[in-house]
Amino acid sequence: MFTLEVKKTLIGLSVATAVILTGCVELDTPTSSSSTLKKNVDGSVIYPIVNNKYTKYHVNPQDESGFSKYGRAPTANEIKAWNVDIKPDNIDLPEGEGSVGDGGELYDAKCAVCHGDFGVGGKGYPPLQGGVGSLKYQLGLTGNEAPRKTIGSYWPYASTLFWYIKTAMPFPAPKSLTNDEVYAITAYLLSVNDIKVSGKEMDDDFILGKHNFNGIKMNNADGFYAVSPDRHDLKEMRPPLAQGERCMSNCKQPKPVHIKQKITGFVPPISTEKSLPKEEGKEKSAAQTVYETSCSTCHGNEAIGAPLFGDKEAWATVMKKGKDAVYKDAINGINAMPPKGGTDLSDDEFKAVVDYMINSSK
Repeated sequence: MFTLEVKKTLIGLSVATAVILTGCVELDTPTSSSSTLKKNVDGSVIYPIVNNKYTKYHVNPQDESGFSKYGRAPTANEIKAWNVDIKPDNIDLPEGEGSVGDGGELYDAKCAVCHGDFGVGGKGYPPLQGGVGSLKYQLGLTGNEAPRKTIGSYWPYASTLFWYIKTAMPFPAPKSLTNDEVYAITAYLLSVNDIKVSGKEMDDDFILGKHNFNGIKMNNADGFYAVSPDRHDLKEMRPPLAQGERCMSNCKQPKPVHIKQKITGFVPPISTEKSLPKEEGKEKSAAQTVYETSCSTCHGNEAIGAPLFGDKEAWATVMKKGKDAVYKDAINGINAMPPKGGTDLSDDEFKAVVDYMINSSK
């Protein structure tokens, strides 16, 4: 883990700045030899900390004056436009609020198509709920189930959830949600993970906002190594995760771990049925139904970059590679598109969906 302190911001230094900040320097501070340094569960070194900074790695202090000709100092408004991160202290949270119930409706409309009902996950997209308590607790459970890293069992800060939704979601239209909508979706996702606010359970009427955000206590808040001299490293996490000596030759393959996912307690039960109700007087083909429920999110939004449904020129360009190549890309996945668009269709069934999109775009 690095802690970078950028003292000066310049615009237009994407390449030069990257070179500067990735340099590793050894500071003139007390350190231990590499043989005595502690190591984390993944084999990485835990460096001693002095004045809240790692004593081995820090920002490269080399002279930056030679790069100033490539950029200029940003204006106050430019800095403000980019300064949208929400730190764990929650000070930078915007004003606003939203209820769990409203968040559920927004989630169904804008998020469920990828992340599944109640956040259980979808094909090619991660689950947003699940796991039991923290990862540390899950490691102590019997059986062969591996710990599930979801919002409720892994993320240490709720501020990260708000920030990510605000700047990157929903996938087809990032930054399109209002602050109130982000608070509502955040509240809903916390509620399905059984997270409490100031010890209070979050029912449908519960309202989350800047005024009570500091009351959120995530299950795994203490499961990370913190950059602080008074914070112990994660010794309590090591015994369950111990891997022994690394093997470089003649290694014995470990037994496979079988992970079962069982979700119960939902009324009504979670359904994988995603087809839309039929419109009276109009009979839709199976391919059209699949397109509308699983493909239109990306192929119906110009901002995504996928060829738009009905765009003759775009599909003419795609078809230059040949239909077999188009089939192959669609079945195996390409760029941000998961294999078969995240569906469970057979190859032939999904080819019919591709044909429907091609024929509708001529």
